Amino acid sequence: MKYVIMVLGLCFKLSIIQAQLQPNVATYAPINGLEMYYEIYGEGEPLILVHGSFMTIATTYGQFIPELAKSNKVIAVELQGHGHTKNIERPFSYENFADDIIGLMDHLNIDRAHLIGYSLGATIALKTALRYPDRTNKIVFISSVYSMDGWLPEIQQTFANMKPEYLTNTPLKSAYDEVAPDPSQWISFVEGMIAFENRPFDLNIDEIKKRNLELLIINGDYDGVDLNHSQELFRAVGGGGFGIMEPLSNSRLAVIPGTTHITLMQKTGVLLNYIAPFLRNISKE
Repeated sequence: MKYVIMVLGLCFKLSIIQAQLQPNVATYAPINGLEMYYEIYGEGEPLILVHGSFMTIATTYGQFIPELAKSNKVIAVELQGHGHTKNIERPFSYENFADDIIGLMDHLNIDRAHLIGYSLGATIALKTALRYPDRTNKIVFISSVYSMDGWLPEIQQTFANMKPEYLTNTPLKSAYDEVAPDPSQWISFVEGMIAFENRPFDLNIDEIKKRNLELLIINGDYDGVDLNHSQELFRAVGGGGFGIMEPLSNSRLAVIPGTTHITLMQKTGVLLNYIAPFLRNISKE
C-alpha cells in the first residue's frame, strides 16, 4: 500500500511542467466560510478545473492550463483543505464542494461555466451539474465514478486500508507543504479526506437521466473504474446505441488504451485532442 501511494505521488509530481503562462489572477475568495484559492488564465468562455484528492492545481493540471487558456477563461480552484486553501471545521461532502464551486462563480459574476474534473474532481463536477443545472455547461469527467460501486473492488479495498502515514514523505505531501497556509493541518486534513473517501455515495443514475447533461467521459483501460459503470453513465446522458440510423448525442465516451489512473493525466496531448473539440462543439470522427 505505501509503495503504491508513493509511486502515485511521484508520478504526479514528475508530470508537472511549470507553465510558461503566468496567471492573470492568483488570489483568495471568501466562499462559505473558506478563503478559497483560485487562479485565472486566458480569456473566453469560463472553464473551471477541479483537481483530484490530496492534490493541487499544479499537480493535476500543470500541463493542461497553457493549452486550455488559449481558447477559454480558465479558473483553476483548490478545494477545502487542499493546496493554498486552508481547512475549516466543516465536513467534506460533495454537496459542500459543489456549493463552493458555485460560490466562486457568484464571486466572479460567472453565470455558467464548463467544468473539467479529474478523479474526485470529476465527481464534484457532476454533482455541481446535478445540483445547479442552470449554472453549468459541458462537463469533462475524467477517471471517476458517479457512485462508490463504480470503483473496482481492489480500489475500494485500497480506500479502506488507507492510513495518513502512507502519505508521509511522499511528493503529494511535499506539494502540500510548499503552498499550504498552515502545513501543520496535514494530518487532520488527510484523516478527514480518508473518512470522506470511504463514505458510500451515489449521485443517482435516475437523477442523471433526468438532466440534459453533456458529458465527455474519459477513462484509461486500466483505470480502476469498472468500464460497465462508465458505459451506464454514458447511456444515462444519451450516449450509446447504434449511431447510424439515429443522430449521435452530444455526450462522448473515450477509453485510452494502455493507461492507468496515474498515467492518464500524463497523456496531455491525447486528452486535449478529445477535450478541445468537445468544448468547441466540433464532432470528432
